[in-house]
Amino acid sequence: MIAYKLIPYLHEKGLKITDISNQLKISSRTMAKFRKNEPVSLEIINSICNYLGCQIQDIVTIEPDTGIFLKRLMNEREMKLKGSLYHEIQVLFSYNSNHIEGSRLSEDETRYIYETNTIDGLKNTDDVIEAANHFRCFDYMLDTVMQPLSESLIKKYHEILKSGTSDSRLDWFSVGDYKKKANVIGGHETCKPALVHEKMAGLVAEYNASENVTLESVAGFHFQFERIHPFQDGNGRVGRLLLFRECLKHNIKPFIIDEAHKMYYYRGLEEFNKEPGYLMGTFEAAQDKFDALIRKFES
Repeated sequence: MIAYKLIPYLHEKGLKITDISNQLKISSRTMAKFRKNEPVSLEIINSICNYLGCQIQDIVTIEPDTGIFLKRLMNEREMKLKGSLYHEIQVLFSYNSNHIEGSRLSEDETRYIYETNTIDGLKNTDDVIEAANHFRCFDYMLDTVMQPLSESLIKKYHEILKSGTSDSRLDWFSVGDYKKKANVIGGHETCKPALVHEKMAGLVAEYNASENVTLESVAGFHFQFERIHPFQDGNGRVGRLLLFRECLKHNIKPFIIDEAHKMYYYRGLEEFNKEPGYLMGTFEAAQDKFDALIRKFES
């Protein structure tokens, strides 16, 4: 599967895609194909490489079939293969996604919980529970990845992630259901509780109606989901699991948002309405890092 790295390459060089479009007289419609991973003629690719003074492999790559990748994860889970790619993704995904939301567990502590199923010496109960819940939710995501995206499935993610936490003992906190109280994110007002179901139903329906799901459309869904902020807490973790799921389902290289990408990720969400390319560039950089992780496990 062909994928384009033109956007992150231009970011590194301090250039914009409009610079290429204007200089080489390439239509904006054609340039948009680089974001959507749609076929672009070799003639255009060569002209861009000549203009930038780069090689084709600098802006074009061949991605592995993620259907094969999904099957590998399922097989390694079934085998309970220690030290496998599945094992490493479980640890890194849980650690990074929870860490972004304020978990005080280190990567080593997260790994200890996963590998020993014990919590000796670990203090914060919620941090431990949420790490273990993330492991379970990742497995649920693998088991249901080919099901249609739905509100009930999204709510199930939340139920798994927040079960057994101190939040779940609060009368007003809805585990596995939409929020009851208004909240804000990054200073931005989010969807009012009374409107969440309507907004989420519309978002899911619009997304499911897409004929060709690309990284750009997955990013758009993620932005809208986080702006709605349907749950009282756990929206970021649910959203990032959905990102991974939709990439797997639609043969897009998946990725994990880690500490190195955290602030770029937040900025990308903040500026998405004005400049979606910033979040796209962050996702593409995270894809490259995830690709390097996969290569460590190649025979």
